[in-house]
Amino acid sequence: MTTPDVTRSGWPGTPPAPDPLTGGAPSAGSFTTPSAATAHPSGLPGQRAAFSPELVRADFPILHRTVNGHPLVWLDNGATTQKPRQVIETLAAFYGSANSNIHRGAHTMAREATEAYEGGRAAVADFLGAPSPDSIVFARGTTEAINLVAQSWGRANLGPGDDILVPVLEHHSNIVPWQMVAKETRARVVPVPLRPDGQIDLDAYADLLSMRTQLVAISHASNVLGTVPPVREMTALAHRYGAKVLVDGAQAVAHFPVDVQDLDADFYVFSGHKLFAPTGIGALYAKPDVLAGMAPWQGGGNMIDSVGFNGTTFAPVPHLLEAGTGHISGVVGLLSALNWLTSFDRDAIAAYETSLMEYAQQALAGVPGLELLGSAPDRIAVLTFTLAGHDPSDIAAWLDRDGIAVRAGHHCAQPALGHYGVQSAARASLALYNTAEEVDKLVASLHRLHESA
Repeated sequence: MTTPDVTRSGWPGTPPAPDPLTGGAPSAGSFTTPSAATAHPSGLPGQRAAFSPELVRADFPILHRTVNGHPLVWLDNGATTQKPRQVIETLAAFYGSANSNIHRGAHTMAREATEAYEGGRAAVADFLGAPSPDSIVFARGTTEAINLVAQSWGRANLGPGDDILVPVLEHHSNIVPWQMVAKETRARVVPVPLRPDGQIDLDAYADLLSMRTQLVAISHASNVLGTVPPVREMTALAHRYGAKVLVDGAQAVAHFPVDVQDLDADFYVFSGHKLFAPTGIGALYAKPDVLAGMAPWQGGGNMIDSVGFNGTTFAPVPHLLEAGTGHISGVVGLLSALNWLTSFDRDAIAAYETSLMEYAQQALAGVPGLELLGSAPDRIAVLTFTLAGHDPSDIAAWLDRDGIAVRAGHHCAQPALGHYGVQSAARASLALYNTAEEVDKLVASLHRLHESA
């Protein structure tokens, strides 16, 4: 399926953008869905826009607001990313001209909405390097996608004595669903320990693998330590024992390209809202043969072929696993976000984020009493830290006075924090629109906090 074209609407207060198809004014009462060709004004068909943080920042209205009298410094990207105006405009255009349910309507707007929804599925497949759009299932996000796999695949394939290997660095969303299904099936969840620097102990991992191992559930990047495990190698080793591998890509997809076929992952999940898209939408990739064997998790409309009191037959995957009306506008927004992100050179983005993280690490090292958690050599730009004499929530409140947004608490990764002997920490997580000047503001504010004690 090819992704349909788009009309970029004007931001409120500006004239509408010309229709990229005709060069004239946009036609009233019609909706065309996003394409990479017009995701950014400097993007041309077949070409990527040059990347710079200044260019990117111009696309984010919220980054130009103030908080407590200071320009906003958004360093809470690990919790959620901000949304470019292209995504915001696309959502408004969809609700303003094409809002309809999908798949079963014969009218024009139903066809437009269906085209947008299935165009989103095709875009996700392309974004992940999946073999087909039919290997993509939409969910509310990473958490729901993991629960879907646990309840559908897990119930059918786990039993007494089976092992589910889960590294200590995992987010709670990649721990608790496995504990729940393990209790139900009498399997067991086996933690894989970490090394002092926050890397997974690969020797311990190899020792824990056995013919009892049915699943390995692992993050592609840690939300609290930034660690990027060697997923491809860990997957290959798990497959030697016949185990399946689920990769939580929530923190990875915004930072570097992903190819699920190269990883050889059996399942890959992510959330749109950490990828410049709306909340409440995400996706599950599963290998076609694995997906074909999964039973429905929820029942209702959309996932059926025919229903009768003498029996019900079901639709094929992926619709089999998408009961009810999906988050249609969320898929439209996700499609717009993917086209926006991929309109830039992603290798250039990754290189910029790495250099910015290294700059931030060096600058934070000069703050007295500050300790960074995790020092894995392969990592994303997540900087989780403690500051001697200050509670993490107080650190976050202090920074907020200067317009700087960071996260404080256990970050839904209590085992990972426990590895360092702490229950909570502050976290600054960087994205492609952050700058060295913003890092300087963070460091200066932390120096003032230290001096205020």
